[in-house]
Amino acid sequence: MTPCCFLEEFLEFALWGIELNHALSYQEPFIGVNIGTDLSDMPHPTQVVALLKAQQIRHVRLYDADQAMLLALAKTGIQVVVTVPNEEILAIGQSNSTAANWVSRNVVAHYPATNITAICVGSEVLTTLPNAAKVLVSAIKYIHSALVASNLDRQVKVSTPLSSSIILDSFPPSQAFFNRSLNPVLVPLLDFLQSTGSYLMLNIYPYYDYMQSNGVIPLDYALFKSLPPNKEAVDSNTLLHYTNVFDAMVDAAYFAIAFLNYTNIPVVVTESGWPSKGGSNEPDATVDNANTYNSNLIKHVFNKTGTPKHPGIAVSTYIYELYNEDMKPGPLSEKNWGLFDANGTPIYILHLTESGAVLANDTSNNTFCIAKDGADPKMLQAALDWACGPGKVECSPLLQGQPCYEPDNVIAHANYAFDTYYHKMGKTPDACDFNGVATISTSDPSHGSCLFPGSVGKNGTLGNFTAPSMNSTNSDSSAYKFSSDLRIRSLLMVAGFLLWGVVLL
Repeated sequence: MTPCCFLEEFLEFALWGIELNHALSYQEPFIGVNIGTDLSDMPHPTQVVALLKAQQIRHVRLYDADQAMLLALAKTGIQVVVTVPNEEILAIGQSNSTAANWVSRNVVAHYPATNITAICVGSEVLTTLPNAAKVLVSAIKYIHSALVASNLDRQVKVSTPLSSSIILDSFPPSQAFFNRSLNPVLVPLLDFLQSTGSYLMLNIYPYYDYMQSNGVIPLDYALFKSLPPNKEAVDSNTLLHYTNVFDAMVDAAYFAIAFLNYTNIPVVVTESGWPSKGGSNEPDATVDNANTYNSNLIKHVFNKTGTPKHPGIAVSTYIYELYNEDMKPGPLSEKNWGLFDANGTPIYILHLTESGAVLANDTSNNTFCIAKDGADPKMLQAALDWACGPGKVECSPLLQGQPCYEPDNVIAHANYAFDTYYHKMGKTPDACDFNGVATISTSDPSHGSCLFPGSVGKNGTLGNFTAPSMNSTNSDSSAYKFSSDLRIRSLLMVAGFLLWGVVLL
């Protein structure tokens, strides 16, 4: 591409961006959750709704239009997205009357008592059910026509969730484009979305991008963790700096839409999350990483940070997912994307201090001392060494084979050491400083069998800690051993991160 041609396209995109910003500026961003049902002990719809209310979740997406669930959601005010299952698309895409019957049975019969706001026609149809692709847009239009006939087309939007894998050459985002073989479907789809004021539904999974990058994408970049400016990924065409995979993928979608000459089509992320458990070949599917990703994602949306291309314009997102689905086929991670188990017990307590009430699932009103987001790893390591040494914190639970050894990283270990010291010193504010790398939080950092001091366990018991013996040396020497191991790992991570920077730049 010549500099002249690129400048012309860039100016056109800039004008499009101004129009899009105007279109989105009035919309309040939200966090929703997906509700899958592949559980061996699926809670009753009334139990599901009780959990949604307790967690102040106001937006949900269903993978069907289950009648009992829609009835349970009635008069709650919760905004509901229903789905035409993939297996029904072929029939609906070939029959206007079949589409009308579907809308009558699953939308009209429940609206407005159940606040249905959108219909997903299928899910990732282009990549999982290609034989239905040829009738996908017809199905969408037939569903929309049925809404028009019922005077509900303004209240209920229609779209279809797409996999982010259809966006090719996604970095730098300014060079992204949709898989051209899908243009016969995507062009009429975008035309429909623009003409009806709907939005592009996109499923974004930084976990898979990270796993498939062969080390090119650093874990911190995938998890929304703070990066120093010289470690940010830079789009060489726009000079925009990217600090996380999520924003880069959203902007890649916007550029891909513009590449096909469409404007004013916002993006809503219909699925994003991180698994809390995986098999032996999925070492980064951990409770700590899942908590970090989802907590940071929620804060990112509610802080209205936006993306580098559209700063201040947050992208509403549905977290995948509400429950762990133990009946899901595939690798172990497929069963462990949920925020809660079937009993409604949190898999982990999200770190959502100052991020509103949505999914702030800690109700103990306790305070904890944890590592600050973005704290320098070397300073954390030094503070951890001090806590487990001169600070006389009993750090043996952090040793290999003990309850708090996993996740084996400096942040998780520092969280435990900092919080133990904080409670040992009577929870005074100055006991949670550690040279500026610690902060007080109301979110319980306990996980699995690792209960922090003051934590309310899953069985309602309080986590305990034992004050160390003043003349004990075993725990201190052991603490320094695992601290040294962490320092070596940190150096290896930094080396890999530097190599990644060279690849991107």
